[in-house]
Amino acid sequence: MRDVAIIGAGMIPCRSRWIDKTYWELAQWAVAEAIKDAGIHINAIEAGAIGIYNDIFEFQAIPESPLQSIIGLANKPLLRVSSGGATGAYTMLAAHTMVASGKHDMVLVLGVEKALDCYDYEAESPTPAVVQTIAYSWDPWFERPLGAHASSSYAQVIQAYMDEHPGDLALSARARLVELLSTQAHLNPYAQRRDETVTAEQVCNSRYVVFPIRVLETCVYTEGACALIFASPEKAEELRKETGREPIWITGVGAANEPYFVGRDVSRYKVLHRIHSDRLATQRALREAGLTIEDIQVIEAHDAFAPQLMITLSEMGVVPLGRANDLVEEGIVMPGGRLLVNPSGGLIFGGHFVGGSNMMSTWSVMREMKARDLDHGLVHGTGASLSMYGVVFVLERRG
Repeated sequence: MRDVAIIGAGMIPCRSRWIDKTYWELAQWAVAEAIKDAGIHINAIEAGAIGIYNDIFEFQAIPESPLQSIIGLANKPLLRVSSGGATGAYTMLAAHTMVASGKHDMVLVLGVEKALDCYDYEAESPTPAVVQTIAYSWDPWFERPLGAHASSSYAQVIQAYMDEHPGDLALSARARLVELLSTQAHLNPYAQRRDETVTAEQVCNSRYVVFPIRVLETCVYTEGACALIFASPEKAEELRKETGREPIWITGVGAANEPYFVGRDVSRYKVLHRIHSDRLATQRALREAGLTIEDIQVIEAHDAFAPQLMITLSEMGVVPLGRANDLVEEGIVMPGGRLLVNPSGGLIFGGHFVGGSNMMSTWSVMREMKARDLDHGLVHGTGASLSMYGVVFVLERRG
């Protein structure tokens, strides 16, 4: 398997709704930005992988089909990926394989979502329709009839963890973490909530979405797009000499999916108070990169909900399980701490356009590595019922 470089990244502004643009236009915009960043022509791209989570959002059963020529990949392979909240990360995994295998030398990675075009005419709001559309991801016989949705799914994991580790995931620690993410989002020019400041006190006083998750520690529905360009070592070196642009290297990749149904035997069931997929994916990616978690200087971890983010960082080994409060109370992720976490504001403030959110995370880690002269970064994605899908990429700068 060959090394894989990221030679270009294109972000567009995240919004609660792009009323005046279709998902076709959002996709085209992001691709144009990535091509410009890489300093190449679209004709140099040999294939693509696109992340679109939900057909219903786009009102089309094969929403990737009209994008083929619009983004400049006419008569070339374009693979569509859908893996719940981890759609962006799994799309990157597919594209990475396409290059690492030697099949292609340059592959476009694209994630786009237009969620808020859904509309509930009885409620006169898009939100109920979006929630119902996401609910179609759940088991139609036992879970969906009970009202299962993304928030209730993650809440089960969070509450089970809190039952297992009483006192951990304290609201005070979660609230301070959300306040930090709010501040960091001010420096992300594409963040949906860039101009919003949320204090720890406001988080503590905000209403519940579903216990124990409060509304201000929850990611936001977003419309947006992000594109990346993956390249072989030969192409990356060739472009570096031509343009002077520095590539970022993917040195480790790990992924894991947990069983669907809940039980105590980890080999057969989803253990409710754990996110084993995050632990396994992190271990595999770090092992492949020849690093430990202590070597990582910046992380963009999938934060669908702030307490889930804290569990994920514990599963990664940043702190021990049951000691997630230390992330904040010991200053590990706070300003001046040893680890920069979600400098984009994460999905909570940057925005969660499901098909491409993890690509936005990659754009952010690359940006910070170059701006702060950091050697190693990590990107994480999770998704599906009970946070069962985990994907991790380790990124590296080379002198």
